[in-house]
Amino acid sequence: MSEEINVALQAERDQKTAVENAYDYLEHFDILETITNVGNDEVFTPRKTCDMILDSLPEEVWHNPNYKWLNPATKNGIFEREIAIRLDRGLKEIIPNQEARRKHILQNMIYAIGLTKFTSYVARRTLYYCSQANRKCDGIKAKDGHYVNGYSIGNGTWFDDEEGNIKTPRASHTFDKNDRCIYCKLPKTSKYVDSLQREQYAYEFIHHNSNELLTFLQELFFKGDRNMKFDIIISNPPYQLTDGGGTGDSAKPIYHLFINLARSLNPRYISMIVPSRWMKGGKGLDSFRQSMINDTRIMKIFDYEDGKVCFPNNTIDGGVCYFVWDRDYKGMVDYTYQDREGKVTKSNRFLKTNVSSTVIRDARQLSILEKVNANQKRKFSDIVSYRNHFGFNSDFFNKQRDKENKEYQTDPFVGSVKIYGVEGKKGGAKRVSAYIDAKLIKKGLESINKYKLFFSKAYMTTATVPPEIIIGNPNEICTETFLVIGNWDSEEEAKSCLSYIKTKFFRALLFFNRHSLNISKESFELIPLVRFDHIYNDSELYLKFGFSNDEINYIEGLIQEMN
Repeated sequence: MSEEINVALQAERDQKTAVENAYDYLEHFDILETITNVGNDEVFTPRKTCDMILDSLPEEVWHNPNYKWLNPATKNGIFEREIAIRLDRGLKEIIPNQEARRKHILQNMIYAIGLTKFTSYVARRTLYYCSQANRKCDGIKAKDGHYVNGYSIGNGTWFDDEEGNIKTPRASHTFDKNDRCIYCKLPKTSKYVDSLQREQYAYEFIHHNSNELLTFLQELFFKGDRNMKFDIIISNPPYQLTDGGGTGDSAKPIYHLFINLARSLNPRYISMIVPSRWMKGGKGLDSFRQSMINDTRIMKIFDYEDGKVCFPNNTIDGGVCYFVWDRDYKGMVDYTYQDREGKVTKSNRFLKTNVSSTVIRDARQLSILEKVNANQKRKFSDIVSYRNHFGFNSDFFNKQRDKENKEYQTDPFVGSVKIYGVEGKKGGAKRVSAYIDAKLIKKGLESINKYKLFFSKAYMTTATVPPEIIIGNPNEICTETFLVIGNWDSEEEAKSCLSYIKTKFFRALLFFNRHSLNISKESFELIPLVRFDHIYNDSELYLKFGFSNDEINYIEGLIQEMN
């Protein structure tokens, strides 16, 4: 009998230790730091980054026992755990009893929806110390001194079911007549859609429209109580879904859907970390960007040009940002920007400006753009083509290479036109040229017999010097690898434009507006269109637009020389 009593007492002591450890062991080894990404489209949040985001919230959130927190896309449970730890400290005076305080926090304050079935298990293990929230310790001790069955915080008595307040996603895609999901627009042919695989990647939160979402959440968490709602929504949502477009690596952003639906719930606060690409461009993000620019409830933004500051193991083109949205706030944004060199610039301003339809991320650029805009009657983008000006895809040479009867020849022939493109795979592709029959050209006919420039449509966002720009002579065209600039009658005009592009002034304004690997017509919108009647240099342009020494030094230090 004494042995049974000892086992029971030991189980009770271990239970108390487990609860303590769930909150206090973080000063040492953190198992979550060893877990990598769920997949290419989902990025786990490091603890340091989680702390940065939580630090940006108002202090009062840690002292209000009535707030209900929701993570609509939990991955490893890092947000839930860190929120619980902070609330445990912040509510000590309000709920002095430790067990009562922690029970209240976990039962009545912290809620989440797993991004996938797998992540819901991981998140429960992180927050509840067991993947089953109602798991009870049976007191059976193994020879090595450990218990055979694990236990959850509260010894499984705080929750009635194994999910607790971290729910497993159950949604599925709903396809329209065009075989695209009506919510996330994922095509039915996507690799994500397979009834035989365990995960369906139909993220629960965004597979309801704004009119039905609140009701769904009330049913999911509050047994249908229509008086319940969430006060704080915080997350690192999935960023994109690979949709199989283009060459097969095309991706559709979805993080904005989480933000839009969170705003529709009208909580007290929202904070999410997402790619900064939305500020400048992004597939299908135009209306979202304008809604964010005009939303004066955004109280703070922390923007990092180098995404590795927040996600050291990932490369996120264009950087990342997180924000604090306050339902009861209306005013300017406290904007903190950190450039790639680590220099931090702070400003207090509206996102909406009269110099650009996009967000000006670095406040040091504002005065430059205001001076340029004051003298700008036409934009350089007016003379830049849309993608695929002549109708030949980027993979033209690759597809033709293995054909027995190629559409191109290596030497000119009667009625031929020279075509520039690339051949080979990414990372090893090289520029090539050949000749095709002019009769094959169905688009851009007005440019064939003109002088123009061929500007590479893709290069690193960190680069301020583009790949070599080709002067396209009459009877010369290009594949989709290049954007076409200009449509001139003389070579002198083309050379004048080329000299303009090579200035640091021009390339700074282009760099200010970049957000991803790809260059588009819209990338040139901040650049004024000038007369192409002479060779340009920076001194002339700095003087023309009245730049100060500080503005000149900023550009000179940012932009590399171009031969």
